[in-house]
Amino acid sequence: MVAPPRLNRLTVAAAADRYLASVQVESVRGVLSPATARSYERDVREFAALVGEARVLDDVTGEDVDDALVRYQASPDGRYRDPGRKGAPGRSVATVNRFRQSVSRFFAHAARQCWVQADPMQWAAPPARSRDRLRVERTALSASAAGALLQASAVPDRPAPAPGAGARSSRSDQALALRDRLVVALLLVLGPRVSELARADVADFTREPEETRWRIVGKGGSTRTVALSAPLAAALEEYLHELRPRLAARRPDDPDAQRALLLTWRGRRVDTQAVRALLARAVERMPAPYRRPATPHALRHTTATLLVAEGWDVKVVAELLGHRSIATTGVYLDRIEGELAAAIRSHPLSAGLVVPGATAAEAPPQEAGASPDAGDISDVPDSSSSIADAPWLR
Repeated sequence: MVAPPRLNRLTVAAAADRYLASVQVESVRGVLSPATARSYERDVREFAALVGEARVLDDVTGEDVDDALVRYQASPDGRYRDPGRKGAPGRSVATVNRFRQSVSRFFAHAARQCWVQADPMQWAAPPARSRDRLRVERTALSASAAGALLQASAVPDRPAPAPGAGARSSRSDQALALRDRLVVALLLVLGPRVSELARADVADFTREPEETRWRIVGKGGSTRTVALSAPLAAALEEYLHELRPRLAARRPDDPDAQRALLLTWRGRRVDTQAVRALLARAVERMPAPYRRPATPHALRHTTATLLVAEGWDVKVVAELLGHRSIATTGVYLDRIEGELAAAIRSHPLSAGLVVPGATAAEAPPQEAGASPDAGDISDVPDSSSSIADAPWLR
């Protein structure tokens, strides 16, 4: 008879260290993306602090997990420095559920390793449902606002140095407009995740005279290949020929910098925070009527919303964004005013309701309060414009 495995009574801190070591192994092997590994580490470290690092992990109960989740939701989000930003203080239901998933994965690993006799998550309260699927505030930019953002990203952060001015009178070494407009264009036109863009290498782009393709490394090591439009390929070539060689020359002995597509003015690989910062600077330069906070993820929403508004199949948009399910893509689509009424009017069976030979006056009346043109997508501002029509992309 085989004896059952003996329980290893580890402290919460020791168990977290061992678990996160296995997470790093999965990240190196490509099972988990670096961004996912960082998210697990951040969540598990915070959970350990909430329940007590010196406590024995097997002593943590379902009630303790519930208490930690409540305190987590009520605490400010440390990812954001601005206390007035959405999510700080207090976290959304979606953020808390993501934290809960990280903790659940941690305890599932602990149960397999015999660090706990039973998984306490089975006695914790069920996760709350997210009720913010219908967003009051629009996440995606309109096509006009997207075009304004593209133009704003092409404006240098600092004016050119005056003739005869010294080096200290301006920071010409930070004139990164070619890089910034490429970043914004890639985010808007192709909708990659910010982590996918930050870890992109020059070798990931196949540049041929007829077509330029980008092999995007997504979540869990999955890959997808997307083709760049001619204007977008031209913006890429301009950056690679005119700006990137000067940036890469500043760190000739850094192999990662020599591989990276996007570089800082010091010659290092651009990280996700740098992408968010350059996007915030571009938003500040937008015309006031279009200006509003925008994140890289909001531009991903913009890509999905504008492409569907132009008539592209959701399956195509899902493939572009790297979604395994079109249900995930549906969450990214912001409601376009009038699209529901337009869809009903264009239903293929609608014509069968009209009696042959009937005049327009005899046609079925519209719903009360609906104007003839209220639901026409073509009349919706910005919905029929192409984000590739920005002047610098022509």
